[in-house]
Amino acid sequence: MNEAETAEPSRSRRAFVVVAGRAGPDGDRERGESEARGAPAVSFDRRELRVIFDLYGAKVAAGEWRDYALDFTCDRAVFSVFRRACEAPLFRIEKIPALARRQGAYAVVATTGLVLRRGHDLSRVVGVLDRKLRLVQAE
Repeated sequence: MNEAETAEPSRSRRAFVVVAGRAGPDGDRERGESEARGAPAVSFDRRELRVIFDLYGAKVAAGEWRDYALDFTCDRAVFSVFRRACEAPLFRIEKIPALARRQGAYAVVATTGLVLRRGHDLSRVVGVLDRKLRLVQAE
């Protein structure tokens, strides 16, 4: 092997590295927004995901929801719910730790941007999406 061969590894041996959701070859790492700032991304923990996916599973079984997306940034974690993947999200369940002491870290936001409910307890906040319709008779 000569110097030219040892200085640059062959392309077949290059590994791909996933950094903040983006993949690229080792030498050309793309940094995500949160990693560039040095702050770790906010994410949902296992308990929070269980609450969210229990609701999501019930709505999928009822035929109301069909798709979801998870977004993690340095200041918030967002679970978006879609009727169809090509549309705007019907609802967003957001976790913003910066608001934990004031209004509560969790919020449910409608498509229009209207905050339906905000609070400290995720199961109570997502309860706004799990309301059952009831029959009201006019007298």
